[in-house]
Amino acid sequence: MLIEQDGFAQVGRHRFLKTAKNNFWEDAEEDLWDSWIWQQSNRVKTLNTCEKVLNMTDDERKAFTGSSEQFHVGITPYYSSLMDPEDPNCPIRLQSVPQLGELTIYPEDLEDPLNEEGDMPTPCITHRYPDRVLFYVTHNCPVYCRHCTRKRKVADPSSATMNKQLEEAFQYIESHPEIRDIVLSGGDPLSLSDKKLDMILTRIRSIPHIEIFRIGTRNLVTLPQRVTPEFVEMLKKHAPVYVNTHFNHPKECTYEAYLACKRLADAGCVIGNQSVLLKGVNDDPEVMKELMQKLLAMRVRPYYIYQCDLSQGISHFRTSIESGIKIIEHLRGHTSGLANPTYVVDAPGGGGKIPLLPEYLIKKDGNEYTLRNYENRKFIYVEPAHLTEDVKE
Repeated sequence: MLIEQDGFAQVGRHRFLKTAKNNFWEDAEEDLWDSWIWQQSNRVKTLNTCEKVLNMTDDERKAFTGSSEQFHVGITPYYSSLMDPEDPNCPIRLQSVPQLGELTIYPEDLEDPLNEEGDMPTPCITHRYPDRVLFYVTHNCPVYCRHCTRKRKVADPSSATMNKQLEEAFQYIESHPEIRDIVLSGGDPLSLSDKKLDMILTRIRSIPHIEIFRIGTRNLVTLPQRVTPEFVEMLKKHAPVYVNTHFNHPKECTYEAYLACKRLADAGCVIGNQSVLLKGVNDDPEVMKELMQKLLAMRVRPYYIYQCDLSQGISHFRTSIESGIKIIEHLRGHTSGLANPTYVVDAPGGGGKIPLLPEYLIKKDGNEYTLRNYENRKFIYVEPAHLTEDVKE
């Protein structure tokens, strides 16, 4: 069953409702509210404004004062309206409002845990994997997520991408024919204007050995108004377009987000989701299952669940790896295979993504394998003897 009306959509049992404005924004006219530029210009950035939007706790005030200079605060009116103004444990609030845990740095915490700077041959490029690169096109985001792994550079004016650096990045890509895939990142690439993005994508499409590019953006979650009909028409010129987004909780799956995903999917964009496992936000198997099912209803394919990185100031979000494995075990067999993302640890020091799975192989005895399924029932699989001779190194 698919029902679509203005401000409401239902796909099967999943309902997507238009977001009710926070009381602080209730007088905003609809044409302004629906403008991504107005949303960017009216973000919550100061303690004074935040106190008008939320009933803040003393700990939140202390954290805001202590951490905001190190990592800026920025929350769009739309995303702030998803927060429960009375509940400091609201999963949207935890991702947006500074917490005291940000002020604690542990010995294992790292400024650049993935060694992105170490694999940076030119200021805007990280080249770690053989055939693809990460291309930083901006340092800005509409919302500064408190769990950001790039706190060291996001929102820092000194990290801003200049035209000269963009040109150096293009020249690097052009001179390395082994590169076939580019991931546009930042910051959030959709913070750029349509004109600037069009220029970047046009240049990328002019490089003969580039087959695909991916746009890494959280705007679908924090500022879905950014996905305008004009923006989508611009993207169509550069097909195929892959979009990686970042939903972390079912509460983020609103009508506005649904509409943004629909516009992209209708234009032929392939959308994948990369969640981060966050304590108190989505480290509950049922919450994660609901999120994955809602994403599929929004035409978004669950792609990765990341273990929270060892970045400084986000240790309070980390769960055990065992928690992540239990979530994957809860998904496998209990919901569609399409709703089963890959759980990964992005290895500290630049080791890349390492997938982690529950142990389904119990024992191997010669060509006999003892396996278990999602119900913990055991099965024997006997491999034909001649197959062992066909194994290739």
